[in-house]
Amino acid sequence: NWLKNMDHSAWSSVCSGCVISQDGQEILVTHDPAFATRPESLATKTIWYKRDDLVFGFYGDFVKQMRKICVTELLSGKNVRSFTFIRQDENSKLINTVRSAQGRMPVNVTKMMLAYTSSMVCRAAFGRVLQSGRFFPSLEILPVITGLKRKWKRMHHEMDDILDDVIKQHQGNRENGKVGNAESGDEDIIDVLLRLQESGNLQVPITTRNIKALLLDIFNAGTDNSSVTVQWAMSELMRQPNLIAKARDEVRQICEAKRTIEEADMEKLKYLKMVIHETLRLHPPTPIIPRLSMENRVVSGYTIPDKTQIIVNAWAIGRDPEYWDDAENFKPERFDLKSIDYFGSQHGYFPFGLGRRMCPGITFGLANVELPLAHLLYHFDLKLPDGMEPAEESEGLTVQRKNNLFLIATPYDPSSDR
Repeated sequence: NWLKNMDHSAWSSVCSGCVISQDGQEILVTHDPAFATRPESLATKTIWYKRDDLVFGFYGDFVKQMRKICVTELLSGKNVRSFTFIRQDENSKLINTVRSAQGRMPVNVTKMMLAYTSSMVCRAAFGRVLQSGRFFPSLEILPVITGLKRKWKRMHHEMDDILDDVIKQHQGNRENGKVGNAESGDEDIIDVLLRLQESGNLQVPITTRNIKALLLDIFNAGTDNSSVTVQWAMSELMRQPNLIAKARDEVRQICEAKRTIEEADMEKLKYLKMVIHETLRLHPPTPIIPRLSMENRVVSGYTIPDKTQIIVNAWAIGRDPEYWDDAENFKPERFDLKSIDYFGSQHGYFPFGLGRRMCPGITFGLANVELPLAHLLYHFDLKLPDGMEPAEESEGLTVQRKNNLFLIATPYDPSSDR
């Protein structure tokens, strides 16, 4: 409800700012240079190394450089493909864990997807799964709530110690000539960052502090966003049995008799992609996009002064009947035969943001949504436990479910359809 009630007005009791709940493209694209900086908060200063990172950093040469590094080095198409074996291994573990319930006990899909995405990101970034479960905060903590500063400082120190250890291990390996992911032989994300740091070829030198802040960005975005998207896709499909049957039948027909789904199969799964598009429309990973004006601008007839905080309400825009027929209902078919991408070709649809601060990890994130969703639909007949209903959204900077998603997952035998 709080997202629904956000409108085109100011919230003078909190700060000097306004909410954009209609044409977000005007802020994020047309006037992008003036609004490319994000506002500061106590949480981002305390946890994210005083904003020495990509996501929350002041827009300038450093952020431009780090974004380029993400797009061309860390999360490039080539690098994302190099993580294929990790995704396949983590998907096998996910399916085996779900199968162990043998369709008798409900499985906690929320918990399992968080385990999947955190392991996936850890192995891609650090070369191994980190065993501690007490670090890397969910973005849910970001709203500034009084009384949390001490907790945030403690959390920051715990995370900093862990990241220090991992980086020092990589530095030691490099000194001993052991560069590369121990699992694949390819560079992991820390290796790439250390190589660039040591090269001396960067316009803006990066420090170990910058590396730690960027790793925190990648872990939070890669873990929360992908996990939540899979959960919401499943939740929406559960509301309409005909839709989950259609998605399930497509996967089973195209991947008939395979023991595992390969990433090459993803391009053939047209309806599954529509399901993901529609999930991201109704439940964007970042429902509100904060910006800070750096100069006076006139937007949609409103004069926005310098240093004004802006909230682009992506959640409301994705449900605006001006852009979408039957906007509140989950209808994957609305994306059929449409050449809609994630880069603003359709007004009212930008689940990963737009412009200079658009998410640079779209390919990495989508790969961690498509494959587990396809595997779950292929390997199991899924239903809600008796008496359980799909959950509503909770409040926060990522749209989580109010409650964990539990499903009854009955193993499917492909040979039974022959």
